[in-house]
Amino acid sequence: MDRDSGPRVPEQRVPTPSDVVDLHFSVLGPVRAWRRGEVLPSGSPQQRALLAALLLRDGRTATASELIDAIWGEDPPSQALAAVRTYASRLRKILTANALVSESGGYAIRIRRDSVDLFVAQELALEAEKARAAGDRNQARVQIDKSLGLWDGEALANVPGPYAENQRARLDEWRLQLLETRLELDLESGCHAEAVSELTALTAAHPLRERLRELLMLALYRSGRQAEALAVYADTRRLLAEELGVDPRAELSQLQQRILRADEELARPSEEETPALQIARPAQLPATVPDFTGRASFVRELGARLAASEGSVMAVSALAGIGGVGKTTLAVHVAHEARPHFADGQLYIDLQGAGNRAAEPVAVLGAFLRALGVPDSAIPDSPDERAALYRSTIAGRRILILLDNARDAAQIRPLLPGSSGCAALVTSRVRMVDLAGAHLVDLDVMSPDEALQLFTRIVGAERVSSEREAALDVVAACGFLPLAIRIAASRLAARRTWTVSVLAAKLADERRRLDELQAGDLAVKATFELGYGQLEPDQARAFRLLGLADGPDISLAAAAAALALPPQETEDLLEALVDTSLLESAAPGRYRYHDLVRLYARSCAERDESPEETGAALSRLLDFYLATVTRVYTIERPGDRLPDHLEPTEHDGLPFGDRHEALDWLYTEAHCVLACAQQAAASGRLRRAVDLLWAAKDLAESGANSKQYESAAFAARDAARAAGDARAQGRAHTTLTHVCLIAGRYEEADEHAEQAALLATRAQDPTPVFWSHNDRGIIALSRGRHADADRFLQQAIQEARADDNGPGEASALCNLSRLYLSMGRTEQSIGLVQRGMDIYDRNGLTMRLANARYALGMALTQAGRLTEALEQLMGALDSFEANRQRLWEGTTLFRIAQAHLSARRPARAAQHAEQALAIGCIGGDHTRANVLITLGRALASLGQADRARACWREALALHEASGAAEAEEVRGLLAPLSAA
Repeated sequence: MDRDSGPRVPEQRVPTPSDVVDLHFSVLGPVRAWRRGEVLPSGSPQQRALLAALLLRDGRTATASELIDAIWGEDPPSQALAAVRTYASRLRKILTANALVSESGGYAIRIRRDSVDLFVAQELALEAEKARAAGDRNQARVQIDKSLGLWDGEALANVPGPYAENQRARLDEWRLQLLETRLELDLESGCHAEAVSELTALTAAHPLRERLRELLMLALYRSGRQAEALAVYADTRRLLAEELGVDPRAELSQLQQRILRADEELARPSEEETPALQIARPAQLPATVPDFTGRASFVRELGARLAASEGSVMAVSALAGIGGVGKTTLAVHVAHEARPHFADGQLYIDLQGAGNRAAEPVAVLGAFLRALGVPDSAIPDSPDERAALYRSTIAGRRILILLDNARDAAQIRPLLPGSSGCAALVTSRVRMVDLAGAHLVDLDVMSPDEALQLFTRIVGAERVSSEREAALDVVAACGFLPLAIRIAASRLAARRTWTVSVLAAKLADERRRLDELQAGDLAVKATFELGYGQLEPDQARAFRLLGLADGPDISLAAAAAALALPPQETEDLLEALVDTSLLESAAPGRYRYHDLVRLYARSCAERDESPEETGAALSRLLDFYLATVTRVYTIERPGDRLPDHLEPTEHDGLPFGDRHEALDWLYTEAHCVLACAQQAAASGRLRRAVDLLWAAKDLAESGANSKQYESAAFAARDAARAAGDARAQGRAHTTLTHVCLIAGRYEEADEHAEQAALLATRAQDPTPVFWSHNDRGIIALSRGRHADADRFLQQAIQEARADDNGPGEASALCNLSRLYLSMGRTEQSIGLVQRGMDIYDRNGLTMRLANARYALGMALTQAGRLTEALEQLMGALDSFEANRQRLWEGTTLFRIAQAHLSARRPARAAQHAEQALAIGCIGGDHTRANVLITLGRALASLGQADRARACWREALALHEASGAAEAEEVRGLLAPLSAA
């Protein structure tokens, strides 16, 4: 925002005495003072008014009469002057005489500007402006959030006087402007779904503020909620007409028209334009490719480094990356662009460092000296003498040296110039960490857009435009690796009878993909062979075996388990692979393969390893994950008997200091854990795979991992069915019951639960039987079959007791309490939940206690004990949030919204309902529809009838699609509005 729109204060012009450095003040909330973190007494309201008036003057002197006017206005007491002097004297004793000074018949506070929260907030807002102007939206959002975070309620809270009242209004207006700016940045950055909740609350609090309504309409539209967006406009137009007798401002009306037209530009956040690249054509460098694509940021970065060599420092930039990633192409292109800065020439050499016959520096120096005009007779034989002559020859000249495909830093050190004005560009598969003073650049694969652009330039726009999806499949199969894309595109360009779909089909076969990616003397496989051939035997073994795992990456601990090596030895091997660009360091302690390199590693494993060794490596990895996930489960659910019924493992699993560390590990490893389970199920390690899924059931509830969990669970079920393993099949059906319950697919969940019980009984596996009855009780309750629900849940309680499974019994009791609640037996419901909570408390079950508090909150809401209900629900929400159970977090927000609605707080209810919609809920579309019903009720209470109708129509469509009984309730809500 423009800083003029916020409170303005002049810069402080006096030095800060040393004894006031530790003073800090707040005006963005209650007026307070601290010294070294200790709160200082600020006195009576009038004394705080004096302090606020002086602080807001930012070091300028306020006369006594100005202070009297500020505190009392036009009706001061008879002893006002004496009172001001008394307040000033008291403040001076508290703050020290150096902080509050008397001069020119008035007073001033002399402190550093960053000692007052308002001035800090202004500086942060100014930094946000600069970042936004520079196109850095993320930094702008961070700075504005910091600025807003300095508010602690209403500015100048409880400070009397006309001056404070005026400043309070100005500060509140500025805060709203900051919020609007922050929300604009949210929408520009694509965070529209997250912004809806906050905007709903703000529009309820400030119903006549049209900019907020405009942002809410845009956020709803970009979230796919066009009807609600238009309803916001209708509500706003009606409200403005009723309250002010005016129409909406032009910007709001224009936005409505664009929404009605479904304007495509409106649906997309704004993007920065990439400046066009200027391609130079120097004579002494290899020709740049005519279809050079993308890499704009690298071109700018490297170009700037080379241009900087005109100063006093020699520029050396070293590009590293996997073979085929385009290091040479980029370096040559950048060198061409930098040619105007190097009027004295450019040198180039392929150092052949990836092969077995790397160029010797002494030979390269001879070639360079001859290129620089030194006759053969003057070129010495000694490497050191050649290097000295080379440096002398180029001293004082503007020369660019491109050293391509270097083996290591030792190979290129003699080839670097020794004086300013020259620059060197180096490419290598090895990161030149030991090359002093070099600017290191790690080159990654292309972005999908860049990859498609390169493919299109080679193949031709006409062929690609009609098969865009197939083209995207091709570049994805190439792993967005430039060399692979160029080979695939060249093959297609040379075969006019092929379509893009034909090529995509050929590349879809992973076992044949590397063989397909060769054209003429270009081959992806050959490029990888160069790096693999230089590995030591233990490095090559690690490369082969770790490539077998299906996860997106692998942690050091998991890699050590798979290789059966100590962590330190494993880390040394992996870091060596990173240095050769055959492996990438995804994050500290985590490693990943490029997709095509993984395929190459697997082909090497198939060629160089026995089936027994590859199977053993994957088995050790599965053991590691199962053992460690079971540890997490045990920490999260002390007393739960499930770990006692899982398959044994040879690995002990990782130890954890506390549950937060355990959860951090689980959610960090989620994709790898689920990929391992699915891979193991398909590879014959079926029972451990299913148990891994069961122990990792929290991932199904997290929201972020639900789809992958479901896919793995179905794969395990199918594998168990094909193998005829009733025990594994029954447990797989148990995991699928859990998945379907979370998604709100109740009929499907019931079928899986029934199958789980039948198969588990046949396999004499009692644990899934308990879970089947517990889950079927929940399903029957959701379908309104109360007698069935009671029967299933009573059975589950008895089975849990028989297994001495206290947490299981508590779960069934809490579910039974919800049944009683739906039957109107509220007091019995509360009693059952409290029994469940007692069991959870005895076992120290923090996370599952949240489920009990959730159930108790529902019961207390129905009992009309709303304060207690909100206390329980907020406690459950905190616990779900801490345990990263996003779907349970959303469901609890829904129940909080219901409680606020019962307490006649519709604005709060709407805010929490919006948050629930943004996050998602347990129960899928069924629960979403119920959230929309609650949101509609809240909006109707706020006078937003059109938007309420839009919510109820969406809820009705969802309930009618599933055949839910609640559809009749929604029709009843819509009927009066339709009649009107």
